[in-house]
Amino acid sequence: MPEITRFLGIVISMYFNEHNPPHFHVKYNEYRAVMNIYTLNLEAGYLPAKVRGLVEEWAEPHQAALLKMWESKEFYKLKPLV
Repeated sequence: MPEITRFLGIVISMYFNEHNPPHFHVKYNEYRAVMNIYTLNLEAGYLPAKVRGLVEEWAEPHQAALLKMWESKEFYKLKPLV
């Protein structure tokens, strides 16, 4: 699964041959989650509230790039949350 970015122990990645709706995967320590690109809601899994907030903060300005990646199946890195 290609890694899109990594920050503060959070790893964001995406499988390119998966089901809709468009989503990305989040790993943080023992936690795993799937987040919808359009709504930034959790589709599956669990993240602590603080981590979820950081992922949402990162994902919001990158939604268009994430969706483009999902649709084109072209992988590239995105800047981490700073």
